[in-house]
Amino acid sequence: MPEMRFRVRWPDQTESLCYSPSLVIKDYFQPGQSYPLPDFVKYSREALEIASERVRKKYGYTCSSAMSQLAEIEAKASQFLDSDHPQVSVIEFIE
Repeated sequence: MPEMRFRVRWPDQTESLCYSPSLVIKDYFQPGQSYPLPDFVKYSREALEIASERVRKKYGYTCSSAMSQLAEIEAKASQFLDSDHPQVSVIEFIE
């Protein structure tokens, strides 16, 4: 199963390198695009849950790394909930 990483820039201009066990992330994001924080979290959740399910179908267990990545995204996003119109930029995909 092809895994990938994707680099994002948060509203405070910090960057994170995120992990997905599947290329499904490409169905949700495009490099160079910015997303409203709630949308970024929603799309990340959907994509990482699909990716984890793909792992379960192939190997018989869900991907704990995908779920850990989702938890990290949600924790980081919670820091910006009081910001006005926070945006998250997807910088690049790394395969």
